[in-house]
Amino acid sequence: MARRTRQQLLALIPALGLAAAAVSGCATSTNTSTGTTEGGIALVEAGKLTTCTHLSYKPFQFSQGDETVGFDVDLVDLVAKELGVEQKIFDTPFETITSGEAFKSSKCDLAAAGMTINDARKESIDFSDPYFDASQALLVKKGSGITDLASLRGKKIGVQLETTGEEYANANKDANGYEVIQFEDLPLMETAVRTGAVDAAINDNGVLLDYVKEFPDTEVTKEFETGEQYGIGVEKGNTELLNKINEVVKKAKESGEYDTIYEKWFGKKPESK
Repeated sequence: MARRTRQQLLALIPALGLAAAAVSGCATSTNTSTGTTEGGIALVEAGKLTTCTHLSYKPFQFSQGDETVGFDVDLVDLVAKELGVEQKIFDTPFETITSGEAFKSSKCDLAAAGMTINDARKESIDFSDPYFDASQALLVKKGSGITDLASLRGKKIGVQLETTGEEYANANKDANGYEVIQFEDLPLMETAVRTGAVDAAINDNGVLLDYVKEFPDTEVTKEFETGEQYGIGVEKGNTELLNKINEVVKKAKESGEYDTIYEKWFGKKPESK
């Protein structure tokens, strides 16, 4: 390469400065995967509010064609709209949500998965104010004669991994003498009841009452008043997003928009909010 004169090098400095600025600008936009809303809330992806969930949990979140829809989806859409972004759904095993791993690995901004607020989960993630009341319910084949847990002595009951239904079934196992069979997700557990792989299954009442509408060869014969409430989860310490979620849900309840969404998915207005 030919050596340049001092005058030639000095003449190149402005151009080099512009090139460096251009490279610097490109590096910033290329390497930055996160975005911040106008209100100052940091997101894992610019222009998106990424929601972790575990599909399928109908009618809270489930696939319908190429879309993920449901009660939780509509509720979080209100938060995304308030932030001026679009909701993006990320399907992940439920235990990665409750353990907080999905947040630590920057998979999502929040989690909406029909998730009961409890002390064990509060150790790993922070929860919004409660937005839905739930209890446990018993799903059986119609005409089985199984009406409660005592009817299951010597039989098998299906549960979904890492759920409060699994906790409830295990807590009452010794007193009622049944075997607990674990399933990775809700549809597998529900199908096991219909095929006879298990004699019954226990899960939240909202999803099981919805299931029997679609499959009338099954029925819910018992509900257990466990006093559960669902919350939307965020990474521990993410108070900015948590406050926004609470603000949006409260506003929706006051305006009646929450009731409209509830009736859309459950066919009736909520008894309490």
